[in-house]
Amino acid sequence: MTGTAPTSTATGAGAPGSTGRIGVVTFPGSLDDRDAQRAVRLAGGEPVALWHRDTELHGVDAVVLPGGFSYGDYLRAGAISRFSPVMESVIDAARGGMPVLGICNGFQVLTETHLLPGAMLRNDHLHFVCRDQRLRVENAGTAWTGDYTRGQEITVPLKNNDGQFVADERTLDMLEAEGRVVFRYTGLNPNGSRRDIAGITNEAGNVVGLMPHPEHAVEELTGPTTDGLGFFTSVLKKLVTA
Repeated sequence: MTGTAPTSTATGAGAPGSTGRIGVVTFPGSLDDRDAQRAVRLAGGEPVALWHRDTELHGVDAVVLPGGFSYGDYLRAGAISRFSPVMESVIDAARGGMPVLGICNGFQVLTETHLLPGAMLRNDHLHFVCRDQRLRVENAGTAWTGDYTRGQEITVPLKNNDGQFVADERTLDMLEAEGRVVFRYTGLNPNGSRRDIAGITNEAGNVVGLMPHPEHAVEELTGPTTDGLGFFTSVLKKLVTA
């Protein structure tokens, strides 16, 4: 796919000890990158546009891998995106403790790069789904969920065709036992995800992936709620305390 790199706000590495610079990667087919940047800005952070061909992260303190589609997803956008040069830097940074959030296709990228276990398959009903989705917070101790409480229910938009999270029973048992299920669908499982899992985290709690879209629930004018803003305020507070 050809395209033009987005105008980046990054002008070089951040100052030592700087916080609040959240990189948002644009891949071929990304469609929610600008929404994620706006969510970061509304939360009080500085969004930094990263292009998929970048070989460095321009001094950001955290990274968001936004949702998107590649030709209707039949080319498996997550599989394509994981080979982007920027992902080498993201993987190294994540393993070093940098907060990384993968939303929708970004969640798929995290599983494709093995930063998170499991895989994403086509929805069990074989149809695209777009709805306001109720979620229950199962883990409020990650870098991206500190402003929530365990057991809290939030509503954010969901839109996917390949949103079914799957893993073998041993992996699912491990995620449950280690408290690494971060969000669970309530009321309705929209895509057949195993054990109603909507989002998970790595062992360290700095990498989180989820299928629903918190960046679409940050303003009363355009979202069903502002419940999604907590993702971005959470990571900013985490960066300050760190």
